[in-house]
Amino acid sequence: MTAVIVSVLLMIILSMLRVNVVLSILLAALSAGLISGLSILDSTNMLISGMSGQAETALSIVLLGIFAVMIKYSGITGILVTKLLKFMKGKRGGILLTIAGISCFSQNLVPVHIAFIPILIPPLLHLFDSMKIDRRGVATALTFGLKAPYIMIPAGYGLMFHQIIATEMKTNGMKIAVSQLPLALFIPGLGMIAGLLIAVFITYRKEKVTSTTEEVESPIVTSEISVTAENISFNKQHVVTLMAIILALIIQVVTHSLALGALAGIILMFAGRVVPILKGDEIVDDGMKMMGAIAFVMLIAAGYATILKETGAITELVTLTNGFIGDSKPLAAFTILMVGLLVTMGIGSSFGTIPILASVYVPLCLAVGFSPLATASLIGTASALGDAGSPASDSTIGPTMGLNADGKHNHIWDTCVPTFMHYNIPLFIFGMIAALVL
Repeated sequence: MTAVIVSVLLMIILSMLRVNVVLSILLAALSAGLISGLSILDSTNMLISGMSGQAETALSIVLLGIFAVMIKYSGITGILVTKLLKFMKGKRGGILLTIAGISCFSQNLVPVHIAFIPILIPPLLHLFDSMKIDRRGVATALTFGLKAPYIMIPAGYGLMFHQIIATEMKTNGMKIAVSQLPLALFIPGLGMIAGLLIAVFITYRKEKVTSTTEEVESPIVTSEISVTAENISFNKQHVVTLMAIILALIIQVVTHSLALGALAGIILMFAGRVVPILKGDEIVDDGMKMMGAIAFVMLIAAGYATILKETGAITELVTLTNGFIGDSKPLAAFTILMVGLLVTMGIGSSFGTIPILASVYVPLCLAVGFSPLATASLIGTASALGDAGSPASDSTIGPTMGLNADGKHNHIWDTCVPTFMHYNIPLFIFGMIAALVL
């Protein structure tokens, strides 16, 4: 049995047993190295060397956490929360769909990815509790917006996703225009929409009282930003805060660097005296407390992905599946999607999975007789599968970092399991349908 299967299953089992996600991924990564024939020392060294692959992402996450704490300190989030409370009180489904819509904008219209979550979500936690909104529903709404747009919409991260698919297919012997990718991925995208609607209007429709037994002091969620505050006025500090947010956004878009954007926003807020210089240590500490663990998860996940790639474990898994497919289109589609699910669950990156799958499965699709549209649908869906539900994916880590700001949200059971059920299952089914009808 290949190292990918064993290590991914180990990670999932440990995570579901509530073993800390950092330890779960670390043990899974080391087990993959050992199964592949490496010594424990070589596995550790390869893990550490591979962690540099997510160094920029980890730095970005920490700086975004500090930036989010500064934005909270300005008080502008209190205005947002108060407005939302007045507009949506009693409309649980409406607020979940609104959050999903805002999350969608972060991938295409304003491509900041997870950067908005620590700014928007923590101040709303009191609102969710007062409305008895199931936070698992919020997690599914956020993950939908982080994932569905890049599958279906050819703009922002979606354009990048489509371009990678088209390029890798061409490299491996099958041409398809980037303009055809939205059509190829439309049916799988419908599966995600179905998953969102089921989550919002069926699974998490009922009221749920969030337990307070694990409540901890949070740098974001405090009584000073209670959503019941009535006399919040817009002031100079809020103007500077908005300028900092816009500056951070512009720099992110121009330089494609979340870290530079967040740093620019932090500097402007200090320069504009929104946050006193003497408060700097406290602000940085609070940002680190909120985001440091998440940043470290991303680093270890990168090391895990390096072990799987460098030892040939993924190539072994892909090669193993080719032997029993034959010329059966349904069996080929099922196998490609299942392997994509396993690989992406392990490395947590749909974008990084595309080249791995395309190198072997595009020739297979040619041999079996799949059309370019069907092949693009399979490769795109297979790479996206597992992005929701993976403990190492930013599509799950992002929602958790916002929803767990007060210590009441579990990464595995409240984010990964719900998003896996509501998105991977329909994606798999609709991906199969797309492959067989296109």
